[in-house]
Order: sequence, then C-alpha cells, then structure tokens
Amino acid sequence: MNGVIVVPPPKNEPVLSYAQGSPEREALRRSLKELRSLHLEIPLVIGGKEIRTGRLGEIRIPHEHGTVLATYHKAGPEELRQAVEASRAAWETWSRTPWHHRASVFLRAAELISGPYRMTLNAATMLGQSKTAHQAEIEAACELSDFLRFGVHNMRQIYSVQPGHQGEGAWNRLDYRPLEGFVFAVSPFNFTAIGGNLSASPALMGNTILWKPASTGVFSSHFVMRVFLEAGLPDGVINFLPGDSKDMELLLTHPDLAGVHFTGSTGAFRRIWKTVAANIETYKNYPRLVGETGGKDFAMVHASADPQVVATALVRGAFEYQGQKCSATSRAYIPKSLWGSIEEELHSQLSRVKVGDIEDFGNFMGAVIDKTSYETLRSSIAYAKNHQDATIVYGGTCDDSRGFFVEPTVILTTDPKFRLMEEELFGPVLTVYLYDDEKYEETLCLCDATSPYGLTGSIFATDRQAILAAEDLLRHAAGNFYINDKTTGAMVGDQPFGGARASGTDDKVGSSYNLLRWTSLRTIKELLLPPRDFTYPFLQSE
Repeated sequence: MNGVIVVPPPKNEPVLSYAQGSPEREALRRSLKELRSLHLEIPLVIGGKEIRTGRLGEIRIPHEHGTVLATYHKAGPEELRQAVEASRAAWETWSRTPWHHRASVFLRAAELISGPYRMTLNAATMLGQSKTAHQAEIEAACELSDFLRFGVHNMRQIYSVQPGHQGEGAWNRLDYRPLEGFVFAVSPFNFTAIGGNLSASPALMGNTILWKPASTGVFSSHFVMRVFLEAGLPDGVINFLPGDSKDMELLLTHPDLAGVHFTGSTGAFRRIWKTVAANIETYKNYPRLVGETGGKDFAMVHASADPQVVATALVRGAFEYQGQKCSATSRAYIPKSLWGSIEEELHSQLSRVKVGDIEDFGNFMGAVIDKTSYETLRSSIAYAKNHQDATIVYGGTCDDSRGFFVEPTVILTTDPKFRLMEEELFGPVLTVYLYDDEKYEETLCLCDATSPYGLTGSIFATDRQAILAAEDLLRHAAGNFYINDKTTGAMVGDQPFGGARASGTDDKVGSSYNLLRWTSLRTIKELLLPPRDFTYPFLQSE
C-alpha cells in the first residue's frame, strides 16, 4: 500500500449522564442484572485459547461481600511458560504487521467499547470494583476508548518524525521497531481503563504482551480482553494471566523480558525494579521499566481562594470512588482565616453524600475494594481518633457487616508531619493542616518536602502572585498540577498523566511520550552515490 495514511482525528468520548428516565440508565440496569446472573468462571487466555487450571480465585462484590460474583483460574509457572512461547510466536508476525493494520484492530476495539460493550464494561466495573455509574462511565467506557483512539493518533505522529537534514547524496530515515521480547503489563484494580491501556499501548507499537490484572480487577478486565479478541487482535499478541504475584517472578527473570508496564503500589514497583536489577546480565536487552505508583496528593489553599470552590473540589477529589484513585486528594493545607467557612461548606456538602450499594443510583460512594483495604483504613482512622495531634471533624464510621463501607472522613491535625499527612492511604480519608496566613510560601515549601510522592496537586487562589509562587515552589511536587480544580480527572489528550519521585517514572500515560518507551529506533542511511576509491584529498603529496 503506497498511500500516506491519515488516521481518524481523535476526540474524547462524550460522557453519558445516566439521569433518571434516560435510555442509558435502563440499559445499564439490564446489564447489571445480567452480569449478576452469569456466575462466570473466567479462564486464562494464552495464544488466543482459553485455559482452565483448576486453581480458582473468587471475585466478591465489595459492597455485598457475601456474594461471589465469579471465579477465575490462576496462572502458575507452566501457564506462564506457555504464555512466553505464545508471545514469542505471535511476535514474529505482529512485529512485522504494517502499523495501519495494528491501528485498525484498536480503533475497532474503541468502537466496541463505546458502543455494544459499553454497558457490559460499565456494569462489570460497578459490580467488581464498586464504582458508581458515573465513575464507571468516565473511565471504563470513555477513558479506555480515548486511550485507544488517541493512541493510534499518537503512533501516527511518532512515525511521521523523520530526520529533517539529508546529507549530500544520502537519504536518512528512522525505523520505529518494537522491542525484542515480551512486555509484562501489571494493572491495578481501581481503573478498568488502566488495564486495557497498559496492555494495548505496547501492543499498538508492535509488541506482544503478558497481562496480569489485579485479582480484584479480573472481572472487568476479562471483558476488556474479550473486546480485544473480538476486534481482531491476533492470537498471542496479548495473553491474559490472572494469578498470584508471587508466581510472576518467572516472567521478571526471563531473558526475553523487554519491558514492564506497571500501575500499582510504590513498594511493588520497587520490588520489580530490584528483581530486574539483580538479573540484568540475563536479559537480551535492558528492559524498559515504566511505572505509575502511589501518591499523597495535595490541595494547597491560599487566603484569596473561594471557600465554596475549595470545599467542592475537596469533596470530589478526596471522596469520589471512595478515594481509591492514585490522584485522590488526601492532604490539604488551608489558611486559618478560611477554615471556618470551608469547614462549614464541607459539612453542608458531605451531609448530602450517601454511601452504599452502587446499584442504588442515589449513592455517591460505594465500598472500598476488599477486607485488607477496609482494615487498613479502619485502623488509620482509629489511630487519628486516639492521637492528641488529630481530631475527626467529619465521618470516621466504618461498617463491614454487608460491604466494606468507610464513611468520608476529614481529619484535622496540628502537626504538619502527622503520619496521615505523609503516608499514602488509599481510601476516603482527607487530612487537613491549618497554617498562619502570613506563612503561605513557608507552607508551600512544607508541602513540597512532606511527602516522598509527586503525582498530583492543586492550588486554590484568585491572587495571581500566589498562583505563580505555587507553580514555582511546587514545581517538582506534582506531575499533574491543577489551578482551582480538584486533583483527579485527567483527560486523555488534554492532561497527560503521571508523576515522578516515588510516584513513578512520569512517562505520561495516554501520550506519545509513553508510546515511545515501547519502540526501539533504527537509523537507516542510504548512500545514493557511494565512493569508488578509499582516498581523500588530504592524502595528495606536496
């Protein structure tokens, strides 16, 4: 094919409202009912074939933990070896497949996600991960299809970058090759879209993938895998491998490991990095390590801020999806002069927040993901209740009798180095420190130095000099920095997402910067009139 191919211009998938009486609301309810009735037994997918190992894990509904939604088969060492071989076989063809054919597969997947699979993916995310209809819609349907459409667009842009200078009698060009070997994709529970993107983006660039979803994210990930296969993804390009993390070291030490695409905890990513470092001499190439990890995301409030705007951003940023976003607001620095009005507005808004079964569309929050998370949050709240430097100013109630429910909790501390101001806490807990108004810049420096993370952060102010000071002094404190907005909700195509420090490698998921990590460039020089003798003019005698 000789045409210079143009891809469809990407645009963000419109978010459906699910308002009362809307057709999408009724369609979603039907999907919820259907998925509850399936009692799925989810297989591995290796080389396009469903594999059942008999080693089963349970998927329970977080807001109704007595209900087993599905079971899934776990990969062990033998299945992992099979997956490596399937990946190697697929690589021979997929790595040579013209880019526009790879693009076509994922563009079709985007249409399936935003079309016929939309309600299935949303319902699966609601049931398996306890997301509200809105939270599921914005990512499982919209963000995932955005990742794929913008990914194709970004790939085309990357390939169009070629040497601008051509030497006399020569033609220079760049070949964007896939990596040699397999990419190990490790996805978290909290975003269906992340699992789809962690596996799809390296595959889009011609790589083959071994995908391990989090055990608490297997249900929705299973349907994403079905979409990829229905879209025409060749067998073995993406291999679906739920299982226990302890069994996955076989992949991390395999000579064919070409890269790791990871989202999860900082501790887990550091263990991966150490394993790769300890085995560096065994690999054919230096593995690419791309990771987005934890966060201790901040809201910095200046005395010129609008209290109602601040309170609204805190409620949404800290408590949507039960605070289980890596970008969730978990610490706030508020001037003493504004605390009274902000606290009053927080109480007013939080008193209208309902927590419960997400199939009741009147609930703003569902359950946290599992028993382990629930106990961590419960003990942290108890720690604050019993500490002399902290006061619970809202919430603090936990109840796991039916589901793993944690009430939105606001903690006021007098110690800027209080444990809950420094440590990541993946749940609906916001810790607030009050500072003297005249110590604004000093508090900016305090905010910058308090946490080891550097993922997201916000500044709330109407004073432009205050905003400039925050931009400067907090330059390295957040990879995604927001002005008068909450710390969550980065849009593909608008705000490439990722942070540095202990928050990851900052490779900006959903952008061309991330896709470049899954390519290995070859420079090609073609000499059009090659020389016919070795001599140079300087060799001539005097």
